[in-house]
Amino acid sequence: MTAIHDAGRAAAPGGVIGERQMVASGHPLAVDAALRMLAEGGSAVDAAIAADAVLGVVEPMATGIGGDLLATLVAPDGSATCYNGTGRAPAALSVDLVSRLPGQRIAERHALSVTTPGVVRGWHDLHRAHGRLAWSRILAPAIRVARNGFAVAPVAAREWALFDAVLHADPNCAALYRAGRAPQAGERYANPELAGLLEAVAVEGPDAFYLGAPARAAARANQQLGGVLSAADFEWHRGDFATPLSTRFRGLTVLECPPNTHGLAVLHALDELEPQALDAADPMTHVAMAGAMARAMAHAKKTVADPAGNTVCTVVVDEQGLAVTLMTSVFKRFGSAIAVPGCGFVLQNRGFGFAEPGHINGPGPGKRPYHTVVPGAALKDGRFHAGFGVVGGAMQPQGHVQLLVRLAAWGEPLQAAIDAPRWRLEGTQALAIEDGTPAPVREALRGAGYTDPVGAGELGGRSDFGGAQVVLRSADGRLVGGSDPRKDGLARGL
Repeated sequence: MTAIHDAGRAAAPGGVIGERQMVASGHPLAVDAALRMLAEGGSAVDAAIAADAVLGVVEPMATGIGGDLLATLVAPDGSATCYNGTGRAPAALSVDLVSRLPGQRIAERHALSVTTPGVVRGWHDLHRAHGRLAWSRILAPAIRVARNGFAVAPVAAREWALFDAVLHADPNCAALYRAGRAPQAGERYANPELAGLLEAVAVEGPDAFYLGAPARAAARANQQLGGVLSAADFEWHRGDFATPLSTRFRGLTVLECPPNTHGLAVLHALDELEPQALDAADPMTHVAMAGAMARAMAHAKKTVADPAGNTVCTVVVDEQGLAVTLMTSVFKRFGSAIAVPGCGFVLQNRGFGFAEPGHINGPGPGKRPYHTVVPGAALKDGRFHAGFGVVGGAMQPQGHVQLLVRLAAWGEPLQAAIDAPRWRLEGTQALAIEDGTPAPVREALRGAGYTDPVGAGELGGRSDFGGAQVVLRSADGRLVGGSDPRKDGLARGL
């Protein structure tokens, strides 16, 4: 039997080595599911879907079938494509309706923040294009975990408790996610309602979700709390494939999803940094990086929308060389915190990403809001070099840039680059600096006028600085995987 190498928190600085295949994901059960699909002859897409379905069970604060999906795929010949499975605003979300709200903005977890879920259709579209295993087989691990229960992981338990307050407004949500008595790390939690729904989707396909009782129940739940989501919005949902945006950086072709995501912010920042020396020993390099990132995000805000969120990421490369970075999200933790009775999931609140009416990202019927999810990839000499994602809302493009500088410009080993302390812009001049940052770098950033944000961010700890999952191909042709210790995941290779 082929040996399996674990990354986890004790990974070597270079990362985990795989001779033929590699998975990096945010939870051990998700990684197990992906490896099982690969062992059965499944594709990287089969494995990524299986892992993502499990993540929707074990990290309900971050993702689930009430959220959205985006993916970047690189074929063995180096050709690349993106999939945008993000949902649109309800057809009944009129500009006039939003204009009557305070500040003409949709509040964070207002019922009007709900947009149509895109995950299930996204899974199926990706499987139809690149899957090798039977559709029903791919969802089996998630169904089993949801029905039998799982031990809640440490980071997930912490976030569950931190965001308990949002679970109380909707009685259905409070009952589903145990408001007031969040599971402790290691405590078992099961979601039989979700298991039943996933089983229906496995047997009947996505129509069981988009044309069936779940769509009607979701519309009722949202409308009862003042929203305008309808069953017809589910019926009309479609995702689409597109060509990635790209730029050159230190010998790599970096690929990002086009708008409505803010992946273009990564490319703008890299374009500004490419001609610079980027001396790893010079603390002012971090000042240059932060400045480029701030300007890139300001550009995205003007041309795409307003930022924020929580996400999960899985990166898989299979034996044939197909690579996928797949990311899903319910946006803010526990999304809108509006649960669908009898179905075991919450609806996302991506509509909070809309700007005010009149802005390019202003709300409108059937419109996609600004999206923070950005699955990335990079080519070298025209072939796959890396797949990567850094979860964490506005941290995502910032994490991409910091990782790419460390890997491509400074030549750092993969796991060391992931583990390294990060900074996070919270405004034009407000910059959070992670513990462990060298004093000269911290002093250079503060000396450049970047102020310490008031408070410590919504999580008050390391999770504020994102969670990366990365797989890259080394010069000798082997695969190297890395997983962020800020999350519960790991990388495993075959």
